[in-house]
Amino acid sequence: MNISTRFGAKLPLLSNLVPIREVPKLGFLPFSHRKRGFRSGFSKKMALNVEKYDVGVENKLGLIRSATESNADEAIEALKAGKVIAVPTDTLYGFACDACSSEAVNRIYDIKGRKHTSPLAICVGDVSDIEHFAVTDHLPHGLLDSLLPGPVTIVLGRGESSILEKSLNPGLDSIGVRVPDSDFIRIIARGSRSALALTSANLSGQPSSVSIKDFENLWEHCAYVYEGGVLPAGRAGSTVVDLTKPGKYRILRPGSAKEETVAILENYSLLEEVLSG
Repeated sequence: MNISTRFGAKLPLLSNLVPIREVPKLGFLPFSHRKRGFRSGFSKKMALNVEKYDVGVENKLGLIRSATESNADEAIEALKAGKVIAVPTDTLYGFACDACSSEAVNRIYDIKGRKHTSPLAICVGDVSDIEHFAVTDHLPHGLLDSLLPGPVTIVLGRGESSILEKSLNPGLDSIGVRVPDSDFIRIIARGSRSALALTSANLSGQPSSVSIKDFENLWEHCAYVYEGGVLPAGRAGSTVVDLTKPGKYRILRPGSAKEETVAILENYSLLEEVLSG
C-alpha cells in the first residue's frame, strides 16, 4: 500500500498543527537578520549566488534547474507526485522525496544502491515542525532553536504522537531530523505539506557530493536536479547527535559542526552519554 494513501487521513491534522504558509520570497537574508541564539559558531557556508551558474551548459537531460524561488513550485509538485529530486543543502547535495510515499522512498534506496535496513533522515521546513514528527518535550527550552537551522541532524524518539508513517524506517523508534540552513530546501519542505526523506546524493559507499557533477551518473533517476553551485562545507556532512535521552547527548557522527554542536549542548547543561564497555 502506498504510504501516501495511509497518510492522507492525517493530513488535516498536520495542516492544523503546522499552518501552511504561502511560499515566501527567497530573500537570502544575511545572518545578522536571522535569529541565531547560540548558533554564532555556525558560519554561513552556503550562499546561492545563482547568477554565477550556467546550468544550460550541463543540462544534457533537461533535468537541471537553478535552486531559486522561480523553480520552487515545480519542485514541490514533483515531490507531491512521489518523485525524487536532487537539492543542495547547507552541507551536501541530497536526494529528497516525500517521506510518506513508499514508492518514492523505495526509489531513493534503489538509486543509491542502499540497503533498506539503513534508516533515512527527514527534513522539515521549520524548527517548530519537529514536534509533530518526534518527541521534543524532554529537551531544554530553546535548544532546538539554538542548533537549527544548521548542519546538524537531531535524532529523537518518534513516540506515539508522531504523525510520521511507521512504514518509514520500520522497526526503529527514533528518527533523524534536519532543518538545513538553506532557503531553497526549506521552502519546498514547507510547500510539500509533509516531511521530506533526505539522504546524500551519491551511490552508497561512494564520496558525498558537493557539486551536481559529482553525481552526474545519477541525474537520470531524478525528476529534477537543482543546481546550487559548489558547496564549500566539505564532504563531512551534518553532525549527527542523539538526543533521545533527557539530559544526555551522544555524537553519532562528528560531521562538519561537532565542536559548535557540543558547545551548544553543554551550554544547555546536557551531559555526554558514556556507553558502558
